[in-house]
Amino acid sequence: MTHVYLVDDDEAVRNALSLLLETVGLTVRSFASPETFLTQAAHLVPGCLILDIRMPAISGLKLQEKLTDQGVTWPTVIISGHGDIEACRRAFRNGAIDFLSKPVDEQDLIDAIQKGHAQLELQQQASAERAEAVALITHLSAREQQVLEMIAKGLTTKQIADALTLSPRTVESHRAAIAAKAGTSSAAELTRYWLDGQGGQ
Repeated sequence: MTHVYLVDDDEAVRNALSLLLETVGLTVRSFASPETFLTQAAHLVPGCLILDIRMPAISGLKLQEKLTDQGVTWPTVIISGHGDIEACRRAFRNGAIDFLSKPVDEQDLIDAIQKGHAQLELQQQASAERAEAVALITHLSAREQQVLEMIAKGLTTKQIADALTLSPRTVESHRAAIAAKAGTSSAAELTRYWLDGQGGQ
């Protein structure tokens, strides 16, 4: 189920957009202010954000930046009643997936949310792969981690053996142990595990 979080200080806009999105099967939670949303963001299921650009105290762009600083990189659609090109550029630089003018075209908004949902699924898949890689690496011995790092750097068994002053047979034993724990002997897959593991730590 796609979760959508709508932050807009205009109650009429919140009600209209919430009704629209719920009719196409989306789960919508609306917030009257960025401050209210920020107090709850850490407890929310990841979803697609719809942020009004002009709100008192904290603008939609400022909220987008605050969330990014907190590590919240959910797909974001910025909506604006004012055609501000510089604000549009800034929104995209901050990672927005779309910038829509009010009154918002219904189909454009639905399309943007579908695009955001697809992006969120990719993010969650990548996060799961990083977590899997970190878990794998923590179960390797220190020597196996050294060997895996060298595999990721493209070294051959002989080069690894020379670098670690081991026999090629010992390196092959380590490679076999790593492959058994990883469920693959593919150098490309093992390299992905190493890189994902480093990125997730």
